[in-house]
Amino acid sequence: MKNIKAIIFDLGAVILNISYQNTIDAFSKLGIKNASTFYSKKVQANLFNQIETGDITAEKFLIELQKKTNNSSINQVSEAWNAMLLDLPEDRLTAIQSLKKKYVIYLLSNTNTIHIDALKRKIGRVKWMEFFNLFDKMYLSHEVGLRKPNAAIFEYVLREQNLKPEEVFFIDDSSEHIEAANKLGIKNHHLKNGEEITTLFPDRVQ
Repeated sequence: MKNIKAIIFDLGAVILNISYQNTIDAFSKLGIKNASTFYSKKVQANLFNQIETGDITAEKFLIELQKKTNNSSINQVSEAWNAMLLDLPEDRLTAIQSLKKKYVIYLLSNTNTIHIDALKRKIGRVKWMEFFNLFDKMYLSHEVGLRKPNAAIFEYVLREQNLKPEEVFFIDDSSEHIEAANKLGIKNHHLKNGEEITTLFPDRVQ
């Protein structure tokens, strides 16, 4: 971590536990055909890219999803989409809090307004504000209008924070996103299944 000034964390599967399979299963129950190729960690239809970059509204997204179901309600579609959101382990938040003593901390997530609103409801207003305040800034794809692995979103963060790539340490569970950061010279760690951010910084996290 020599010369590192900032750490950028991904959200899903790094800080927040998620299950793509929960949403795939929920989509299948609503009658969406080939749900696992329609939406997954590795492959997703363009509709999901559009909601993650803010190119379509939440309402439009849910209506388009609804069309692919067997007459499901908008509420059922929304619940299926949010089914992937699990828990926010306290030890990970404590680890990030500890890292703030030495590093500037950012969040960089491919996400959408529906999931963020659902997460706020799930953990409550007080807990959300505590989470929000862990980061010097949150970069959410639907607000920025860009998503990983597009180099532009990394360049946007570097430019806005006046950081050089070699001063940044990026943690993500997607090999595609890690590769994109690597090409820009951003130091990184690919978080594998079963690996925890709490063990990545033994010298900093107590």
